[in-house]
Amino acid sequence: MNNKNKNKSGLVKGVFLSLMVVLFLTTTNCSTDESQTVANFTTLVMSDEFNTDGAPDNSKWNYEIGTGNNGWGNNELQYYTDRTENVKVENGYLLITANQEDFNGSSYTSARITTQGKFEQAYGRFEARIRLPYGKGLWPAFWLLGNDCETNIWPQCGEIDIMEYLGDNPTTIFGSAHGPGYSAGEAVTKDYVLENGRYDTGFHVFGIEWGPGYINYYVDDALYQTITPEDTPGEWVFDHPFYIILNVAVGGNFPGSPNDETVFPQTMLVDYVRVYQQQ
Repeated sequence: MNNKNKNKSGLVKGVFLSLMVVLFLTTTNCSTDESQTVANFTTLVMSDEFNTDGAPDNSKWNYEIGTGNNGWGNNELQYYTDRTENVKVENGYLLITANQEDFNGSSYTSARITTQGKFEQAYGRFEARIRLPYGKGLWPAFWLLGNDCETNIWPQCGEIDIMEYLGDNPTTIFGSAHGPGYSAGEAVTKDYVLENGRYDTGFHVFGIEWGPGYINYYVDDALYQTITPEDTPGEWVFDHPFYIILNVAVGGNFPGSPNDETVFPQTMLVDYVRVYQQQ
């Protein structure tokens, strides 16, 4: 785990480019022809390389603690903690670990960290290099939430899921956008399937390039989805600052509970998180 690839992925050199790329992947809830606007986000404005062992950098990250409202709105089974058993930096990686244990009335523990109030940005390239866990009932995610969600109730505040993954389907991730009229099971979404690999056996870069009127979704160098206002059945709510969330959920209405074959502990390893803006 000590050989780290710190190269930027999926960035194109230059100031501005516009091109059209037609994708032949199957779309879900996507009404346009997948025409892509590609921008160049080359100015690094935030990064965490996770090079200092111990707790995550508290100048960048907050902990969300507990079981949330109704299991974080999904009847989830985990209790989020700030313990090193659930979240720490070690050997150049952030480790978010789900454990099966009795803790404060819950049968599982895990962690959820955010940049709320510490780093929030509208538009740019947001990316993370991650190796995912494996097992039924695990739901890791790298996502963004509108910074006005405390006063402008979700989904009106907007949610951008850069990467979500079901632990019992290790070849597939999906990217989604949630807003008024297209949230939860009605989100605008699309999956990306690895042809010759699994997300739990190697690291991959998950990212978006986001600007006024579009969100592009990437896995490594592959641009697999664009969402525009024409793709959403409701109001476009992605023109204000969002903050970053990393977490590993366990159970709930989605993705369902762990089963007898789910082995604990399970860890999501994050090599880096980086955010760029246009030059």
